[in-house]
Amino acid sequence: MKYQFNDPKIGAAFNFTSSLQSDRGNFFIEEGMIKILWNRNNRPICFQVDDLSIELQPNQLTTTTFFQQLRLDSDGLPITAFLFNREFYCIADHDQEVSCNGILFFGTQEIPIITIPDSQRRKFDLLLEVILEEFNTVDQIQGDMLQMLLKRLIIICTRLAKSQLIVQSLSNQQVDIIRQFNLLVDLHFKTKRKVKDYASLLHKSPKTLSNLFAVYNQKSPQQIIQERIVLEAKRMILFSKKQTREIAFELGFEDPAYFSRFFKKVAQLSPSEFKAKQVNT
Repeated sequence: MKYQFNDPKIGAAFNFTSSLQSDRGNFFIEEGMIKILWNRNNRPICFQVDDLSIELQPNQLTTTTFFQQLRLDSDGLPITAFLFNREFYCIADHDQEVSCNGILFFGTQEIPIITIPDSQRRKFDLLLEVILEEFNTVDQIQGDMLQMLLKRLIIICTRLAKSQLIVQSLSNQQVDIIRQFNLLVDLHFKTKRKVKDYASLLHKSPKTLSNLFAVYNQKSPQQIIQERIVLEAKRMILFSKKQTREIAFELGFEDPAYFSRFFKKVAQLSPSEFKAKQVNT
């Protein structure tokens, strides 16, 4: 089952499929898509995001952005997916409405995996029914209605992510600082590598950020910055033909040898060792 909405005037696209493996490559627009992936099977499903192996249990969801590389097993169980681009619904522009940036999307932490509680499964099923019904209702306000329903889905998922993935002792203000830090790192990791740079942007002290993240996930802000740089390097090693020297320069390192040492310190493998390991996996 596949549905798609497109507005050619602005290049907006919102797609739905009950099997991303089967329908991938069959949408009018697929480039630059943000994805919400949902395991609606009664067994776990496995796939890869960048170099990470992900397992979704039944009634779990996760998200990927257009920065991430999603690799699926064509013979695996079907993955239900919502796909939309920035022209249809821009996460950054609507962050005040849904508060998902840095948690559900564009975070620097591990891939967010959200479990749909038994008490909310009917809510998700009903929302899916309404979305599919709207895909079949072609009129002048179809795009507005689909955007509103997508926003509702994102809000529900964000609430679950906050309750399941974030320490409950944190205040809303502290959660917002974490979200903003994650987003800023995603935007500036190529040019800003020190915690004080982000602390300045957030009008906080480096110590405040360090203390906050010690409560949040035991990773230091500096570690998060470094891991984001290495994550981008891994993507380029795996999915581009660029040499280590080119990758180093693109990530703001003037000395390729220093970049290789930095990569090995964070990833525990040199760039060449990492590539060889992925090729042989």
